[in-house]
Amino acid sequence: MDRRDFIKSSALATAALMFDWEKAFAAGTTAPQVGKTWKGWKKGHFQAHFIYTGVGESIFMIFPDGTTMLLDCGDHNAIGRGKLAVPVLPSPDRHSGEWIARYIQRVNPLKDEVDYMMLSHYHNDHGGCAKFHAGTVTRDGEEYPLSGFAQAAEWLKFRKAIDRCWPGYDDPIPLIERSADNVTQMKRFYTYMSRHRGLEIEKFQLGAIDQIKMIHNPGKYPGFSIRNISANGRIAYPDGRIKDLYADRKKDAPKYFNENGMSLGIIISYGPFRFYTAGDFSDSWEMPDGSRHEIEDDIAEVCGKVNVAKINHHGHYSMTEKLLKALQARVYVSCVWDQLHNVAPVMERIADRSIYPGDRIVCPGVFPKERREEDAGKAWLEVINKSSFNGGHVVLDVPKGGKEYSVTYLTAEDESMKVLSVMNFQS
Repeated sequence: MDRRDFIKSSALATAALMFDWEKAFAAGTTAPQVGKTWKGWKKGHFQAHFIYTGVGESIFMIFPDGTTMLLDCGDHNAIGRGKLAVPVLPSPDRHSGEWIARYIQRVNPLKDEVDYMMLSHYHNDHGGCAKFHAGTVTRDGEEYPLSGFAQAAEWLKFRKAIDRCWPGYDDPIPLIERSADNVTQMKRFYTYMSRHRGLEIEKFQLGAIDQIKMIHNPGKYPGFSIRNISANGRIAYPDGRIKDLYADRKKDAPKYFNENGMSLGIIISYGPFRFYTAGDFSDSWEMPDGSRHEIEDDIAEVCGKVNVAKINHHGHYSMTEKLLKALQARVYVSCVWDQLHNVAPVMERIADRSIYPGDRIVCPGVFPKERREEDAGKAWLEVINKSSFNGGHVVLDVPKGGKEYSVTYLTAEDESMKVLSVMNFQS
């Protein structure tokens, strides 16, 4: 194929993508549920709620037997980004920890009890911050800032926490405080919760397939499992091998590693359905030959194909071609709190059918007006779910057996749980 034929075929592929997407979106916005109140979780379903606040990342999961997990609960001064800020919803009157807790209480079959909480990595937009909070109280002999997980715990009862480097905070090297101040926040939170609220805390077990599991009625729903694939700069292959991505860099006795590269990652399987999420898993460095080593190329070796993938690092210069080719997801969900998320090069790669064939849709928490105007006319805009334009909670729902799944947008402008659109897929 010469260059002219390649350009022609690419144009045809883009046109087909636009046509398929328009049909699917039109069907999704005219579904019977649209405009009505979301009906909630059903027994036997796996759900992942990507809760939109505009200031951080948070995913609330409900396993088929009703076991629950809150993965991340971020809070930071995103409004301080000025023109780069995105809409803070429902309003800036409450901090995100409270909005997240209120959302969970509306959808949680256990009401205010949450079986697992897990911090993907030590950044404030994923766990809260001692320097940006809704207020402080004196607990355990010191001031206790109410931010992120700590604020959500005012309304929720967490039973077990899973942490990447508990209890020594020294894997792979001792944690040191940086500008985010999340390390101080989480240490205070764990200390107080374990001493006074009965919180169990255990270290994330890389490669495990039974650490995070259904605990209420696991035998009733076969085919559901969670595999731990990344932690502390290491990845786990399905055959049990562990690869240390930072082995060579440790030889120089570094004092700090990029916390994004330490992110916890998991693959959730339910029958034929598979879902990938790995925090902000991204980092790179220059090799002796002048090339750059991208650790997302490494995780591509252990994840395999999935139906739905959370976009690494909010779509900010992440998702390498090798990783996309490995995942081959039909749906990508992105947790957004900044105009610099879902940047054009990332969206172009995701939309590129030369990397892998077939349709794909990007479902961000918000894709604001400023970005749409800046990138007007770009072909990849056609893969962005239009329900994201004003911001919304994204609900992934996988019925019993995992043979099909749906992606629903709920309004984030208020707490009505009004359905904006529904898209259905086959696993």
